[in-house]
Amino acid sequence: MSKILFVVTGADRWTLADGTGHPTGFWAEELVAPYRAFSQAGHEIVVATPGGVIPTVDQGSLAAGVNGGQDAADALVAELEAIKALKNPIKIEEADPADYAAVFYPGGHGPMEDLAVNAESGRLLTAALDSGKPLGVVCHGPAALLAAERADGTSAFAGYRLTGFTNAEETQAGFADKAKWLLQDRLTALGADFQAGEPWTPHVVVDRNLHTGQNPASSAPLAAEMLKALG
Repeated sequence: MSKILFVVTGADRWTLADGTGHPTGFWAEELVAPYRAFSQAGHEIVVATPGGVIPTVDQGSLAAGVNGGQDAADALVAELEAIKALKNPIKIEEADPADYAAVFYPGGHGPMEDLAVNAESGRLLTAALDSGKPLGVVCHGPAALLAAERADGTSAFAGYRLTGFTNAEETQAGFADKAKWLLQDRLTALGADFQAGEPWTPHVVVDRNLHTGQNPASSAPLAAEMLKALG
């Protein structure tokens, strides 16, 4: 059985442009759907967070309205509670991509707070990218790519086709005018070829071993693409 590393935000607040903290964490579907796909395929999941903290789920991601009803929301909560790896994370700095068949970053606004400026995560991402093994990043997870710099100061992801949570989606979610910065803008600025799909619809972009998904609805299709690459 091979292992897959899930790198998860440790933040429970997202600092907005006015200095206030918006409650956040990781987005449940973006972790649970890939976890389900990978574990059902026989892979063991190891979770890593900054400092080894137990990650916080964004309570908004557990609401009936974003999960197709209360029954589906309850089922998601039950699946989340059953993921033992979330209760025993390792520290990002202790994670060696060589030990894993793939690396995966779920989203939520949390990564914009911590992983976007986490050098240990940046080094891990660069090593994962250079390994040629599948690297998957979804929704706001690509904020972590901002910390992945090579020795010469250039982004490890410059020139890669990728996607993530779009300006249009952030606007429709009501945060575009409150955020310090927007993910699509920052990824474009670092030299990535950002490819936006229709808001809220599944959209996956694969470039070499980098697999990215635009939004929560893209998390299951993204995991499916990674499983193809894993063979």
